[in-house]
Amino acid sequence: MSLFTNPNRIPENYGLRIAAGLIGFFLLMKVIGYSHHVELRLMNVIILIIGVYFALKKFKQTHEDHLNYFRGLITGVATGAIASVIFALFLFIWMKVDAGMMQSIVDNEPMGHYLNAYVASFIVALEGVFSGLLVTFILINYITTDEVSDPIDKK
Repeated sequence: MSLFTNPNRIPENYGLRIAAGLIGFFLLMKVIGYSHHVELRLMNVIILIIGVYFALKKFKQTHEDHLNYFRGLITGVATGAIASVIFALFLFIWMKVDAGMMQSIVDNEPMGHYLNAYVASFIVALEGVFSGLLVTFILINYITTDEVSDPIDKK
C-alpha cells in the first residue's frame, strides 16, 4: 500500500495535501503581488479546515463508518501538525533564498527586529499546530462520532 491509499496513514496523506495547498496559495500570492497582505493568511485557515474535514471524513470511510471522538481528534491534530511543519520548512527555505522577504518582515512587523528565518518559521509551525488543534476541535463536534462506550476499532 502506498502513502495515499493506506488507511493508517491518513494524517500524512492529508497533511501533505494541505501543505501543497498552503504552498500553492503562498506562491500564487507571490506571483500576483499580494504576499505582503497579512490578512490573506486567513485563507490558510480555510485550506486547513477543508483538509482536516476531508481527513476526518476519509478516516470514517476507511474504518467501517466508525469515528471515535479521540481518534478523530488525534487524526485531525496530526494532519494539521504535519501540514504546518512542512509549510514552515518551505517558508524557512524560501526566507533563506529570498532575503528580501525576510528583510521586509523585519522592517514592517512590530516584533520584526527580533525575528530571523528560524524564529519566523518556528512561529508559523507553532501557529499552524494550534490552528489545527482548534479546527479539529470545532470540526469533531460537528461530525457524527461513535459513542464513548463503542470500541475504537472493530477490526
